[in-house]
Amino acid sequence: MHTNAHELAREAADELRSRSGADSFDVALVMGSGWAPAADALGTVGGEFAVSELPGFRKPQVEGHVGRVRTVRGEAGKGDLLVFLGRTHLYEGHGTDAVVHNVRTAIAAGAGTVILTNAAGALRSEFEVGQPVLITDHLNLTARSPLTGANFVDLTDTYSASLRALARDAAPSLAEGVYAAMPGPHFETPAEIRMLRAMGADLVGMSTALEAIAAREQEASVLGISLVTNVAAGLADRPLDHEEVLEAGREAATDVGRLLAAIVERL
Repeated sequence: MHTNAHELAREAADELRSRSGADSFDVALVMGSGWAPAADALGTVGGEFAVSELPGFRKPQVEGHVGRVRTVRGEAGKGDLLVFLGRTHLYEGHGTDAVVHNVRTAIAAGAGTVILTNAAGALRSEFEVGQPVLITDHLNLTARSPLTGANFVDLTDTYSASLRALARDAAPSLAEGVYAAMPGPHFETPAEIRMLRAMGADLVGMSTALEAIAAREQEASVLGISLVTNVAAGLADRPLDHEEVLEAGREAATDVGRLLAAIVERL
C-alpha cells in the first residue's frame, strides 16, 4: 500500500459524494465482464458518469467493461448503492493500487459491504455456462498483493459466510466454489487447468482476489459471485474466446440482475 493510495481514494470518495449528492453509500458492487446489464435490476438510478472523471481512476481497456460508475437510490430505510460498471485488471499494467482503487474509494465513501462479481471459467463439469456461483474462497495466483510492508491482514473469512447465507436465502440452489485468480491476459493452458483443479479450484478468472484483499484490509464484508461464462481450457472441444464470455454475460443478465437485487434487498 503506497502512502498516498488511501488519500487518493478519499479524494475520489469526496468527489463521488459531491457529484451524487449522497452523504454515504452502504453497499458497493463491482460488475465484471458482461455483468453491466444486470445493474439495471438494482433500482432507480441516481446518477451515472465515466469513472475516469474521479481522481485516480482510469478508463477500462477491456471490452465488456463500460467504465462508468452509477449510484442507485436506496429504498426507504436503506442507503444508496454504488455500482462500478467495469474494473481495472492487473494485466493492464497500472499496478495493484489501480486495480483496488474502486474498492478503496467505495469504502472511503462509507460502503461496509462490497459485492464483487466476475466472469469465470468452470473447472467442474456440473457448472453450466450462465450459472452464478458463490465464491467461498480464492487462490491468489497473481503473485501480487495490494498490501505492502508489515501490513498483515487475516483472510480466514475473506468471503463472508453470513453474506453467503443471505445469498442462499435469496436463491437456495446457488452453487459454491473456490476461485483461482490468474494474472492474464492470456487464458490458461490445459496443463494449468489440471494444476488448478489439483489445487482445489472450481473457477478461474483474472480479477477479484486483489479487490477482496483490499476490502478485508479495511474490514469491509465481501461477497463474491462468479458467472460461469465458459468451460476452462482442455475441458471442452472448442477454443476460448473473450466474445463468448461477453455473450454468456448478456444472455444471463436478467437472471443475475434479479439475483443481485434479491441479495441487496436482504442486506
